[in-house]
Amino acid sequence: MPLVFLIGFMGSGKTTFGKKLAHKLDTPFIDIDELVVTRHYISGISELINAKGIDFFRQAESEVLKGLTAEHAVVSTGGGTPCYFENLEWMKRRGVVVFLKLDEGVIFSRLKTTNLAGRPLLKDLNEDGLKSFIHEKLGERLPYYNQADIIFDPVHEKMEELVAKLIVR
Repeated sequence: MPLVFLIGFMGSGKTTFGKKLAHKLDTPFIDIDELVVTRHYISGISELINAKGIDFFRQAESEVLKGLTAEHAVVSTGGGTPCYFENLEWMKRRGVVVFLKLDEGVIFSRLKTTNLAGRPLLKDLNEDGLKSFIHEKLGERLPYYNQADIIFDPVHEKMEELVAKLIVR
């Protein structure tokens, strides 16, 4: 099994689903955000963005992604990862890109129940602001997400269906 890159909006389940998929495929799981945190000796992505800004974070994220040496793993990316520095093209050359596609309403219901303070782009938003943010950012990112090799809805499709698609590739 080659590298499997999971892309999608925040709250789409890239980390949670990715761990389960990696277990099912009997392959390692890699979380790009965790690698950025480890590399920069910080407690979380929020700390890095607050200290150095979103542009620095996007660059660090791209460097960590492109520095991966694993040949077989499920890789959870950040929601914006495929949208910058030709990261999407790089991922497509190295493995299979899977877009975890969810409706805006599902994303909203998931994000409103998480710790928004831990998500730098969402920390100051109320519910209306969160809905607007999701609508706007998802619209910007869909052209990237839709270039994935596989588009998968983890709410309505079974993991086994994705595994079957991955094995055929």
